[in-house]
Amino acid sequence: MTTSFDFFNYLNNELYCEDVKVKDIVEKVGSPAYIYSKNSILEHFIEIRTAFAGVDPLICFSVKANSNLSVIKVLADAGSGFDVVSGGELYRVLKMGVSPDKIVFAGVGKTSEEIKYALENDIFMFNVESPAELANIDRVAGSLGKRGRVALRINPDIDAKTHDKTTTGKKENKFGIDFESASQLIKNIDDYKNIDLKGIHVHLGSPIYSPEPYVQGLEKVYNFVQETLDEKGKQGIEYVNIGGGYCISYTGEELKRPRDYAVDIIPVIKKLGCKVVMEPGRFIIGNAGILVTKTTYIKVATWGKKFVICDAAMNDLARPSLYDAVHRAWPVNAAVPMPEVELPGEEKGADDRLELVDIVGPVCESSDVLAKERWFPDVKEGDLIAFFSAGAYGFTMSSSYNTRPRTCEILVDGDSFTTIRRRETYEDLITGEKEFLTA
Repeated sequence: MTTSFDFFNYLNNELYCEDVKVKDIVEKVGSPAYIYSKNSILEHFIEIRTAFAGVDPLICFSVKANSNLSVIKVLADAGSGFDVVSGGELYRVLKMGVSPDKIVFAGVGKTSEEIKYALENDIFMFNVESPAELANIDRVAGSLGKRGRVALRINPDIDAKTHDKTTTGKKENKFGIDFESASQLIKNIDDYKNIDLKGIHVHLGSPIYSPEPYVQGLEKVYNFVQETLDEKGKQGIEYVNIGGGYCISYTGEELKRPRDYAVDIIPVIKKLGCKVVMEPGRFIIGNAGILVTKTTYIKVATWGKKFVICDAAMNDLARPSLYDAVHRAWPVNAAVPMPEVELPGEEKGADDRLELVDIVGPVCESSDVLAKERWFPDVKEGDLIAFFSAGAYGFTMSSSYNTRPRTCEILVDGDSFTTIRRRETYEDLITGEKEFLTA
């Protein structure tokens, strides 16, 4: 039996990434390990670009989703722009030779140093999130003799029906500027002598499972532009940045694809009459990566609870503990075929070869649970387990909590693979401290 999950396929119950056995990768690089499919990344990028081809968007990959230099290079070579939210992300992108006119800078707390760095490199645009930030960009740009190109990020007060910790478009969220404040900024934009107002930005959160919130947000922006700006002001708004947030399937269920979003979103974009910027991250890289971990111990309580303890933890994959996220998990070599769709914990189905387990890590936190109450095949110490849909917000959110070295990252291309980040060592963990030791 062959079960396919993007470019990760079970052939005769053995997991492959493209044409490479995952087991063979781990035997060489150890565990845990993040493994990415290059061709999955490219396929997803092309899919979203094709879906929105009718408005010829500048697609700016959201670097916070996955900031590995090799991933950036793969996308840059394919023509992608980049959305950054820190000076460090900007540094990474520039290191890969990305043209500054393909870089947008978002985030509510850009420091003066980060703004200066971006202006010196003449990036395409800042997404401005407050009047105070706009004033600071104006000040820093003036000190450099430069002009800052900006888009105002609007908070349209829309509930995108995503997780409370990943929604960004409601009025109580820290992101964006309310319509009344934005209107006042636009009326007084000539007071900012070193600013070029070029666009409007809306990002509602992630993942979003329907085009409806995008349409609602853009309709509000359209009405705002019509009611607030005179003809000269309307002409000055050359770009609309529609953000990202497109959903991916975490458990195998069928979800809407970019074309399903585009058919509803594009008419509103065309009504606005602006050039388009997009900031997808999760959709491009999420299902292009897995986290592989090795089973360390099996623990069964006297009352029947079974724990599968593995060498990956919440500091390797934080999403389950942060967001109650569900990542599909299955043994790398399994006698039982992976179901097409993940079964909820209360449903066993007809397969009596499965048992209810918690898959947990070694970190000393009760929240260090990677998969809770899953129907799972029998695994033994030393067996490998793959957590799917881990390409986005996986390694980028990892830490060295409990002084655990961060894992390696691997990129597969066809029948070959290469390490694109080596595993940290204990020495790496103390490098920034040892020089300060006193005798």
